[in-house]
Amino acid sequence: MSSMDITEIMAYLPHRFPFLLVDRVLTLEKGKHIVAVKNVSMNEPFFPGHFPKHPVMPGVLILEALAQAAALLSFKTAGDEPNPDAIVYFAGIDGARFKKPVVPGDQLMLHVEILRNMRGIWKYATYAEVDGQRVAEAEMMATLR
Repeated sequence: MSSMDITEIMAYLPHRFPFLLVDRVLTLEKGKHIVAVKNVSMNEPFFPGHFPKHPVMPGVLILEALAQAAALLSFKTAGDEPNPDAIVYFAGIDGARFKKPVVPGDQLMLHVEILRNMRGIWKYATYAEVDGQRVAEAEMMATLR
């Protein structure tokens, strides 16, 4: 199992502020799963416009954070070295559910498990937790380019 800091994450993902949504990888087991962290701060650029009196992280960005963690897992599993031209595209999202709001100060734990990889299409089971409580989940499919 391995971990990744922000420098290594940025070497693999093309995303940059304000759209880089993975701060650290705690564990990564190639071909199996990843646990990553997104620290949610009041300084996020979406909070002033997304329920300003009751700031809530948009669900679609929670899914994006999970997708970025999935991309890291896929790149590492495939044995790819960092490549600025490599990209992972969404191919589908099924069963997305949001169970609890994510607010400033939360630490979003991103869990992704590879279900399969067939003909270049990766399928994942994903969920996000805050303080041990599930806040979102979805099955995702993606392709590496």
